[in-house]
Amino acid sequence: MSFLEMLYFIIPSAILYATPLIFTAIGGVFSERSGVVNIGLEGLMIVGAFVGIYVNLEYASTFGEATIWVAMLAAVIVGGIFSLFHAVASISFRADQTVSGVAINLLGLAVSVFLVKLIYDKGQTDMITQPIDRFAIPYLEDIPFFGPLLFQNVYSASILAFAVAIGAWFIIYKTPFGLRLRAVGEHPMAADTMGVNVNKMRYIAVVISGALGGLGGAVYAQTITHDFSHATIAGQGFMAIAAMIFGKWHPIGALGAALFFGLAQTLSIAGNQIPYIQDIPAVYLQILPYVLTIFALAGFIGKANAPKASGQPYIKGKR
Repeated sequence: MSFLEMLYFIIPSAILYATPLIFTAIGGVFSERSGVVNIGLEGLMIVGAFVGIYVNLEYASTFGEATIWVAMLAAVIVGGIFSLFHAVASISFRADQTVSGVAINLLGLAVSVFLVKLIYDKGQTDMITQPIDRFAIPYLEDIPFFGPLLFQNVYSASILAFAVAIGAWFIIYKTPFGLRLRAVGEHPMAADTMGVNVNKMRYIAVVISGALGGLGGAVYAQTITHDFSHATIAGQGFMAIAAMIFGKWHPIGALGAALFFGLAQTLSIAGNQIPYIQDIPAVYLQILPYVLTIFALAGFIGKANAPKASGQPYIKGKR
């Protein structure tokens, strides 16, 4: 395998593995920009993965090739609804946001595995028949070097992920909604004084994070695993949290960090097909994404400044 062939293999694979992380990390950006810490992204991804696979299995004969989009839409809706548990606990009842997020992780896994056992009478679902397939973009695929690198093995979900990242940047930094969102995450008292409903903005942000987390889970299950079990997500949500922090709570930064972790996952999964890397023991490659996650957090969490009101419940009239 030549160096060029190696690039043509690694880059599309890295983008594939980064796609679910992009959705979920940007969901986390919305939540934490509003001042609500969302440790529950793992649980939201698990719920989204289950819903995506369930809808795909049950309605593939009805919707055909459109099944993947119906499944992703269902995951978005259910993820948004499921995130309300975290919103109610952390915003209305002012519970500890970290504890509430951990509870979402445990509840998401428990409910999903229970439903799989209840519906399919076994520990995992069957393989789906309508996965998200790759395709080539006409004309662009013929561009020398960049065509095979970026446009010959493309997933529709990856295009959507980049669009969501750009859209999130525009919403957060270029719209009145984004200004209010950042205000309640930095200075909720000042925002409240200016007539912004702090709790309402935080509810919206948490639901957005749930919707994007559910979407990330559905995309991961329909592109990579093609089924659902207790081990389908396996830490992807926590990796998305790391990407969010590594990206300094910025949509484009989260996008770049997700691509970095996507590359690490590519090396861990497909390293045995890549010259030089294939000589590294498999166990080291398998732990590589998680080791890099720890290093990224250890190296950047002190340098990246979270929104000032992050993790702090807001009580009207109190500082």
